[in-house]
Amino acid sequence: MAPTVSGLYHYPVKGLSAQALSNVRLVQGEGFPMDRIYGLARHDSGYDAVNYQPLPKTRFIVLVKEERLAGLSTFFDNKTHRLEIRVQGQLVLEENLDTEAGRRRLSKFFSHMFDLDAGKEPTIAVGGDNRFTDISVHSKLMMNAISLMNLNSVREFGARIDAQIDPMRFRANLYFDGLDAFQEFELLGREIEIGSARLRIFRRTRRCAATDVDPTTAERNMAIPRSLMKNYGHADMGVYAEVLEGGSVEIGSPVTIR
Repeated sequence: MAPTVSGLYHYPVKGLSAQALSNVRLVQGEGFPMDRIYGLARHDSGYDAVNYQPLPKTRFIVLVKEERLAGLSTFFDNKTHRLEIRVQGQLVLEENLDTEAGRRRLSKFFSHMFDLDAGKEPTIAVGGDNRFTDISVHSKLMMNAISLMNLNSVREFGARIDAQIDPMRFRANLYFDGLDAFQEFELLGREIEIGSARLRIFRRTRRCAATDVDPTTAERNMAIPRSLMKNYGHADMGVYAEVLEGGSVEIGSPVTIR
């Protein structure tokens, strides 16, 4: 059977919850829609809203250091830009991130959550035409990269370490099933068709300690990069791709290697 899309996700606020999508329209040269368009920039991050320069992920409050973020359940309305935050199902905050007042209250929420002293409150970074993707510091191409995950690679890795690995640890945009484990690494430089869109795979995804965090329990209970290195001699899982030709992608769309 041909590989097919099994999951589509975006992360409107870097470091917060994934949001599942049933379909999406990709645009040539652009990243995954509404993905990492806001971020929780640390007080000393150097974020400049006027003269924006890409920043490494360590300049943001993210799972690599703050695993407690995974204990929050968030929902972002793509039309109104209202963000809801829930803890154990209870709504604890609802703010419009398009307003200065809403961003200020969101900053205060995270300041309380992480017991930050006065003057160390995070800035709610607004991407605009930019995205706060992990590899945005390298180039505009990488800022707009879409992350792909082969579920058979995750399964094979889990079998190697005798563990059930939640694929959501890897926070990819597009998950697909039906391709041999790690065959995606052989496709660097190759084009693929997903639904009516055409992409080019150009880079493997090197993993960091954020993947050690269980997305359900918020516990740092695995050593994903170290286990990858021990078993495969590298810490890579998943690939990045650029959109060469826009088109529609939905759950069940075929993935064809050109």
